[in-house]
Amino acid sequence: MDRGIGSSGGGSLTGPVGEQHGGAGQPRRRRRRPSGEPPPLPRQLGLSGKLLIGLTLLALVALVFIALVGSAGAALGRAESDLVAAVGRLRTPWLTRAMRAVDALASPIVLFATRLVILAILAAFRRWRHLFVFIGSILAVELISYGIASAMTRPRPFGVTTLAAWEGFSHPSRRIADVAVTAVGVVYGLLPHGRSRDVAKFVTAGVLVVFGVAQIYLGVSHPTDVVVGAVIGVTIPLVAFRWFCPNDVFPVTYGRGKTAHLDVGGRRGDAIRRAVTEQLGLEVGEIAPVGLEGSGGSTPVRLTVEGNGGAAPRRLFAKVYAKNHVRADRWYKLGRTILYGGLEDETTFRTVRRFVEYEDYTLRLMYQEGLPSPRPYGVVEITPEREYMIAMEFFDGAVELGQAEVDDAIIDQGLGMIRRFWDLGLAHRDVKPSNLMVRDGRLLLVDVFFVQIRPSPWRQAVDLGNMMLTLALQTDAERVYGRARAFFTEDELAEAFAATRGVAIPTQVRNELRADGRDLLSRFRSLAPERAPIAIQRWSLRRVGAIAGLAVLTLLGLGIVMQNWEALT
Repeated sequence: MDRGIGSSGGGSLTGPVGEQHGGAGQPRRRRRRPSGEPPPLPRQLGLSGKLLIGLTLLALVALVFIALVGSAGAALGRAESDLVAAVGRLRTPWLTRAMRAVDALASPIVLFATRLVILAILAAFRRWRHLFVFIGSILAVELISYGIASAMTRPRPFGVTTLAAWEGFSHPSRRIADVAVTAVGVVYGLLPHGRSRDVAKFVTAGVLVVFGVAQIYLGVSHPTDVVVGAVIGVTIPLVAFRWFCPNDVFPVTYGRGKTAHLDVGGRRGDAIRRAVTEQLGLEVGEIAPVGLEGSGGSTPVRLTVEGNGGAAPRRLFAKVYAKNHVRADRWYKLGRTILYGGLEDETTFRTVRRFVEYEDYTLRLMYQEGLPSPRPYGVVEITPEREYMIAMEFFDGAVELGQAEVDDAIIDQGLGMIRRFWDLGLAHRDVKPSNLMVRDGRLLLVDVFFVQIRPSPWRQAVDLGNMMLTLALQTDAERVYGRARAFFTEDELAEAFAATRGVAIPTQVRNELRADGRDLLSRFRSLAPERAPIAIQRWSLRRVGAIAGLAVLTLLGLGIVMQNWEALT
């Protein structure tokens, strides 16, 4: 399989400002984006976002009037009670039956059953991120609604008979908030982006209006109670879905294929072409996803760069990073902290700009030190602080280590690579077959994002153990161990296999070890001097705090579930 990071080709990307490079395949003049000009892919708020801001401001105004303004709040309360009483005088038997039927559709048992169906569908299609965001939104709406109701202690409307079940203080309307969060879960969790979702947004607005009118007609809520409940129930899940499940990264689809990557066609594809031309001086033709099955933290693509003067096109490898990748990395590392403590010896990234800057730095460092890694071509800004792309060499004609013939020369190159890492004070941190490629008898190293500078000795030892396991999968343990003694001492080899175990071994290597059938890890340990296993679990104040926070959130969630269960029974 022709995969990897790739082909070199082309001249230097450096030169005086404004210089017009010539020659086949040479970069052209770069263009600086003037102040005030939108980026290649501008961020758009959208109609629903603007409406949401308007509703939120309206709800804040209502809260200020009710809670802080004193006489104005009291006057508003009297006016609303008079309005509800006036609506009550318009009641008719058939309209009352209809409004009670509407209210019954929002009963706790109906909402509970609806939410279970939504969760079942999300689980069936393995949209786990959408599922957890929906659950989190429900919990957040419940907590915020209860908190506001407890603080405001606003009674039900006076001067009118209540015709529906009473659920405590009226502000905000918890029934409307529950309907809203459930409806938004359907819209953003089950419906694909496009016309169906747009129509559903208007339908949701209509449903909330109908339920709100029913609450007022039945004498349960004031108009501002309904508005604030609707805003809370819409704002929280909508922001959560857009924040944690942006459609560009996690689209709702019902077909086959990966969904955790950015779409590099359409507007984004045009933006990438424009950005690469302006910022790197290269004309891009085809943009094709590549290696998606092995990438979860970025969107890898292959760029076909047009040659100048009739020269043949060449290919570059690039990785598109979005803000969502930073959030996913942050949650991933938090989970690792809870499970293992300081396993990764690292901190999280705060912005996507730092994300891509770090990889560009490690690429340039390794290329400068002569390691067999891709040549860096630079960083491309697509949307400031939200989307960037890093371009590098594509190794044309290279194949993954698992598909190549591994001889002593390849084994020596792999072991020498780790020795070189140790001497430079580096660790790759993700040594596995898919990150090692072979071309013309030369071992090449790709995916340097996880490279760490001045790592712990444990991390360096794990690199050695994983490299030896990866090489032994294509040969045998005795052969690899024998070659390793020329690069490392017996104590270093013993340390490597005392540290390399469990989650310290990449998932791909663990899967291939199981499929291989040979107990290569035990065989390496028997060849090396005996050494006690090095502990993986590490405790710190950060880990204790994270576990405590998770426990508190779990208990709060269980409390809300039990409260709703009691209401149902």
